[in-house]
Amino acid sequence: MARGNGKTEIHPDQLDASHELETGEERESSTPELSAARTELERLKAERDTLVERMARLQAEFENARKRAAKEQQDFKEFALADTLKMLLPILDSFDRALQASAKNGTEFRSGVELINKQLHDAMTKLGVRPIPAKGEPFDPYLHQAVEMVDTDAEKDNHVVEELQRGYKLKDRLLRPAMVRVARNPKH
Repeated sequence: MARGNGKTEIHPDQLDASHELETGEERESSTPELSAARTELERLKAERDTLVERMARLQAEFENARKRAAKEQQDFKEFALADTLKMLLPILDSFDRALQASAKNGTEFRSGVELINKQLHDAMTKLGVRPIPAKGEPFDPYLHQAVEMVDTDAEKDNHVVEELQRGYKLKDRLLRPAMVRVARNPKH
């Protein structure tokens, strides 16, 4: 006697095929309308997925374009402001020189020039313009323009000895480097 897995063996001629369910293939082939409807449904789902994906890409592109346009507009404003401020810098220089020269002259003239100078500096500060520190600072080629190297024992090597023309920054952007004399001191 052969041992099995506990299941009864059934021969195909013992099956009653008239009561079995149709397979998916038999159902689709039995009704062409159902088959066409399923095909149309699959096509519509694929089209929907394609359109949703396209819409998401277009939304992302639109958002990127909006951000890019806002940044370009801000950059344009800053560049336009920078050009305007560059035209005002010589005026500041003239005021600074007038103040230095008037130190020996009358006090009324000096106080008037000081007031105008303060107003102009305040206006520039409100616009985001800041002077670059120079005298006594280490030489920085990004912020300072060296006009001359001076041999001296009074200052550290490669430090600014004298500021000839003040440099300015607009926020973090360099408007004009400071023109300076730089110490050359081999002892330091």
